[in-house]
Amino acid sequence: MSALLELTNITKTYPGVIANENISLSVTKGEIVALLGENGAGKSTLVKAVFGLVRPDSGEIRIKGDLISAGDTAAAIEHGVGMVHQHFQLVPVMSVTENIILGDEPRKGIFIDKKKAREEVVALSKRYGLEVDPDAIVEDLPVGMQQRIEILKALRKDVDLLILDEPTAVLTPQEIEELLGVIKNLASAGVGVLFITHKLREVMAVADRVVVLRNGKTAGATTPKETNEEGLAQLMVGRNVVLQVDKSDAVKQGIVLSIRDLQANDDRKHTAVDGFSLDVHAGEIMGIAGVEGNGQRELVEAICGMRPRLMGSVLVDGLETPDMQPHKVHRMGISHIPEDREKHGLVASYSIEDNLVLNQFDQPPFANGWIRNSNALEQNANTLVEEFDIRTPSIKTTAGALSGGNKQKVVVARELSQNTKVVVAAQPTRGVDVGSIEFIHKQLVSARDHGAAVLLVSAELDEILSLSDRIAVMFGGKIVAILDGKDADRAKIGRMMAGLAS
Repeated sequence: MSALLELTNITKTYPGVIANENISLSVTKGEIVALLGENGAGKSTLVKAVFGLVRPDSGEIRIKGDLISAGDTAAAIEHGVGMVHQHFQLVPVMSVTENIILGDEPRKGIFIDKKKAREEVVALSKRYGLEVDPDAIVEDLPVGMQQRIEILKALRKDVDLLILDEPTAVLTPQEIEELLGVIKNLASAGVGVLFITHKLREVMAVADRVVVLRNGKTAGATTPKETNEEGLAQLMVGRNVVLQVDKSDAVKQGIVLSIRDLQANDDRKHTAVDGFSLDVHAGEIMGIAGVEGNGQRELVEAICGMRPRLMGSVLVDGLETPDMQPHKVHRMGISHIPEDREKHGLVASYSIEDNLVLNQFDQPPFANGWIRNSNALEQNANTLVEEFDIRTPSIKTTAGALSGGNKQKVVVARELSQNTKVVVAAQPTRGVDVGSIEFIHKQLVSARDHGAAVLLVSAELDEILSLSDRIAVMFGGKIVAILDGKDADRAKIGRMMAGLAS
């Protein structure tokens, strides 16, 4: 069968980094090919080259047998290639319909035919089973719905080859199942799919073939029938990876974080956190399980001083933390790994060195009054880059130049290296490869073992179950149950997350 996509000896270098080195792969009609690799292995660079967003230094790209000029996005689109990016390419203030038709609007004379555009979006939504509100404003929608819009944008052009870069990184378990179903249906209809993911379960569920990159080179290729999750992880990282969290029993001490009758609104002024109360002890990991959109994001932001508290209080060691003053909240002992590293975790234009002290920039040894201590900044950065395995050419490199997983490592390194009393970790391993997940999990357990109270909020139920000493199930902005981590039953928690009685 002739290939939809043929890549031959693709090489791309950046200053000090070989992103892709002589990579060859193919995708045929109706085939699902998963592209695996650690953060910084060159996966996103490779698929961007296919879509014309990156110009390779050498090698050939053929789509449907035709040689495509390097860096020619228009030619890729004309040949039926669609791409869904890891970071959404949406206009927040526009409606769903406006975003989907943007750049290819149906017209009535010189005017956009808004009625026809809306009808197109509704028909497209029904055709692929991706339900959206065509009139909703994008910035008001949860991330899972925004992901659907990105996919519908790509599918509107009747693509023959669909590229998905981390399509499930921000989705709930239910949304992931729906998306995997859509991918299978597309393949059944003859669409070739090339997708990047870090989630090995997804690869085993839908991929026909798996190509693994390591350090910019092809490390191997296999099929789900020939291997298992452990085998894929070893191929990615080049060593055995412990997929189960290895931790001792918690040694709980006194209550450090105390949340009392907390109430907060979401961005649309609707109640998102509704009378939330919880105590977290030193030396334990308290997991918050729940379907995204049930107040977890607003809870974390209210705790960390980033969202107004309408009622209630947050105490650290019995002292009430201030509202809407995140720097003071941090000074009182709360470290925060935010769910959106791009928006709240990093300043993309700052160096890695500066990002590693964002919440300590005004404190010794990094500053003496208004004077920065360059030696201390450099020493801190070099230590953390090595300790947390941040893959970067230099500590002077801007954070925005890093891969998604290495950006996350910068945030985790900053927040877990300070020996604070409380660690609030929101989606700490989102979009991170298995080797890095293993490392971050170990760091969270280490923080617990050194006496921190860890509040873990994750959409990954497996992560909650494997890390948590106690689990609080959250639904509708409230806690509906608190369970011991050892006795937690996955099916029971799943029912509670859906608002059903246990």
